[in-house]
Amino acid sequence: MKRKRVKKRIKSKKRKNKRNFLYIILLILLTLILILFWVRLVSPTEIDDVTPGISCPEIEIYNPDILYVIPNFENNPISENAEWCDYISSLNKTLRMHGIKHTYKEFLYNELSQEELDYGISEFEKCFGFVPNSFKSPQLETFYENKQLIKENNLKFMSIFNQITHKVYHCDDSTFPYNKVINLF
Repeated sequence: MKRKRVKKRIKSKKRKNKRNFLYIILLILLTLILILFWVRLVSPTEIDDVTPGISCPEIEIYNPDILYVIPNFENNPISENAEWCDYISSLNKTLRMHGIKHTYKEFLYNELSQEELDYGISEFEKCFGFVPNSFKSPQLETFYENKQLIKENNLKFMSIFNQITHKVYHCDDSTFPYNKVINLF
């Protein structure tokens, strides 16, 4: 009889310890989610896919701090659209480079040449009057050698970590998660 009570007490303590452990894990997860939410709330907001060839009312809707510009979308160099360049410059936003042509997985499957990167940087510079200091690949996927080339050209390489810690909207709202969802969280 005494043994049974002792066994029950031990089982009860084990269950209690397991429950406490689960509560601690849940509390840690909840804390991490709240910290991420706060970081996204106070970090500068961004918008990707800014180029003359993509409609972008989201710039006015979400008023982002940073614009990621595509220098040569669908073979339309941004420097050839002076009015657009002036408009984007007049917004007084931080401008960064987002790929070169913005083709599907542009930097994952193809090895980038120095000439291609120079062309994208040159288009950006002709349009805005300065060389970009940051670079984000389309779809955020980049072949290792391409990443190294980007870094060798003194461009800060923006990764998935940037997408997680900032609210990043998209022109034309064509990418999941959609801008309305991003705006909530």
